[in-house]
Amino acid sequence: MLNIKLTTEEVIKLKKQVSVQKIRQDAEELFRKGDFYCSEAVVSSVKDNFELDMPDEMIAMASGFPVGIGKSKCVCGAVSGGILALGYFFGRTKGGDSKVQNTLKLANELQGSFRKKHGCLCCHVHTKGFNMASGEHKNQCVAFTGEIAEKTAEIIVRELNITNIDE
Repeated sequence: MLNIKLTTEEVIKLKKQVSVQKIRQDAEELFRKGDFYCSEAVVSSVKDNFELDMPDEMIAMASGFPVGIGKSKCVCGAVSGGILALGYFFGRTKGGDSKVQNTLKLANELQGSFRKKHGCLCCHVHTKGFNMASGEHKNQCVAFTGEIAEKTAEIIVRELNITNIDE
């Protein structure tokens, strides 16, 4: 666990236990039902399950990342959403704050876990040959969304010493 400095107010408000599996399931369901795309579903599930006092505009900030950033099929939108969620917890708001180094390390861990399992972050590679409106494409992206929501939650739980009630 890394040394994360939260204010007393943030520690008091922070939920002490979560279900990492529920975070995964909620993200998958939000995408599957069509409520949100991948990046939005990850941010929304993290927000709701950690009961964060996070403005809904944070979910809106994730709206440009689906289908590989604005439908460009570059970096997987779910990964982008996970990195946004990590930034909320660990990112800096003041120029020169060195905690950015930890945030970069955690973001690298998240994208590295996806890259290790799937070979690359490129939406184009993962969706090659799929009809973008097909069930096969959506099922894969729902699974990626859940996977990233779960890994994001695992990192947050580990770093902030929150109890994962699934264990």
